[in-house]
Amino acid sequence: MAEKEINPLVKTGLELGPVLAFFAAYLLLKDGTYSIAGRDYSGFILVTAGFIPVMIASTAALWALTGKLAKMQVITLVLVVVFGGLSVWLNDDRFFKMKPTIIYLLFGGILGFGLLRGQSYLRHLMEEMMPLQPEGWMKLTRRLCFFFFGLALLNEVIWRSMSTENWVWFKTFGLTAAIFLFFLTQGDIFRKYGQRDDS
Repeated sequence: MAEKEINPLVKTGLELGPVLAFFAAYLLLKDGTYSIAGRDYSGFILVTAGFIPVMIASTAALWALTGKLAKMQVITLVLVVVFGGLSVWLNDDRFFKMKPTIIYLLFGGILGFGLLRGQSYLRHLMEEMMPLQPEGWMKLTRRLCFFFFGLALLNEVIWRSMSTENWVWFKTFGLTAAIFLFFLTQGDIFRKYGQRDDS
């Protein structure tokens, strides 16, 4: 399927909508216990069960509208289905809370593997958005690799030592803000290695 242009607001809404819906639903249901088919579920498990089909639908809509999905989006969806499904099936919230750890370890590992081969896999994903000289891509990839490993460790510390509500706030806003701040602080690389079209 050929890639198609869509309204950036629609794209952003489909990407962030499921996460914000999860957060809002959790705030509404967090204090309740819900009996389904003779089994009791916490609000968190119930919201996780609803998040999975919403995530599938939003990803499918993105693919239908744009004709393309990034590999990271596909990997994230698979992990949501697997770990979210395990949490619901086993009635254990730990699996879903581990999902960000697995995602960031996977992304960091992929970037690290590329670096060991002398390549920047990040460049293949983002070169059209941020044209950089090869050395700049290697530096940015190295930093992002360590950053992902740091996020994986931070997620483990948060969910294992804090309440579920604190983790939900961290997952919804903390991780997003951390990624935004990471790229905001990489100005030295963009200034030094950014490629300009002088024509």
